[in-house]
Amino acid sequence: MMVSFSATSSTLSADLVSTPQNSIQDDTSVKQAVSKSTILLPLTPHTAQYKAYYGSIELGDAKYTLPATDSGYYNYLFESEVGLLMLSDERKLQSDFTLENGKLVPFRYVHYRTGTGSDYTEQTAFAKSQNFIHTIYKQEALKLDYQELIFDPLMVQLQFRMDVISNKRPLNYKMVKEKEVDEYDFKIIGNETITVAGGTFETVKFEVVRESTKRQTFFWMAPKLAYLPIRLSHFSKGSKQLDIQLSQYHFDKPLTDIPSLDIDHEKRIFDAYMAEKSLIKQAGTVEEGISDDEDLPEVSHDEISEKEMLDIKKMVVD
Repeated sequence: MMVSFSATSSTLSADLVSTPQNSIQDDTSVKQAVSKSTILLPLTPHTAQYKAYYGSIELGDAKYTLPATDSGYYNYLFESEVGLLMLSDERKLQSDFTLENGKLVPFRYVHYRTGTGSDYTEQTAFAKSQNFIHTIYKQEALKLDYQELIFDPLMVQLQFRMDVISNKRPLNYKMVKEKEVDEYDFKIIGNETITVAGGTFETVKFEVVRESTKRQTFFWMAPKLAYLPIRLSHFSKGSKQLDIQLSQYHFDKPLTDIPSLDIDHEKRIFDAYMAEKSLIKQAGTVEEGISDDEDLPEVSHDEISEKEMLDIKKMVVD
């Protein structure tokens, strides 16, 4: 359940962290201190199971697992099995990462897909010391420039939940997915009570920001469950295509209360951020028109040799 961040994540050098103040927030913003232990609640060992639907038709199940760890290294696991008539889709994902200065840092990601159509594997190794990201998707390999604020498609969900709690704004993320670096913005819509098989929850509703309204994705997270996703709904041309709902969950430890969000304030922050982003985009368009001969790509896409591909596979496996 998912799907990203351009702002710097909060640094947890002290036990109390104040709401980050930057150019998109006005001087009247109220700072709210959130303890380090509260911000890290999404890293509490837990499992969450979901039912997937196409309209009213049940498609199958999905499960997230974050096992306990005492080594400083985390493994986040996802598996799903869905089908409709003669169609089937099974996936297993694993994200390995560390916690450094309050930010999650990925170092390995694997995605296996089997079922109707072509099977494929996606593997990514975040080689920070080499300043590269090595990724293989459907047997095609690329080497991307390493970026400090970058995530994989699985563990980014945990970082997102931590950022919502710590009041890090904007909710903007970059992730390596299918040989590309994708960027996502998220908007806080408001509070809503949601009832699913797993129970009735007071939630915060979010939306994936897209330039077109032909596709819309909304998801609801429960603050009392460390912003665990409760429901995700995807619409295409106004018609609901996919609905994922929480069916069961378990946390290994009790969760403490999380301060509520000021929705009106959140909307003002988001509107200011999007206005600033639009101005930057317009300025970039003008600059591109002036510098026709200058091409400065943000990410390099170097082709990888067969030997390098084997080395990357070995790195991911090991």
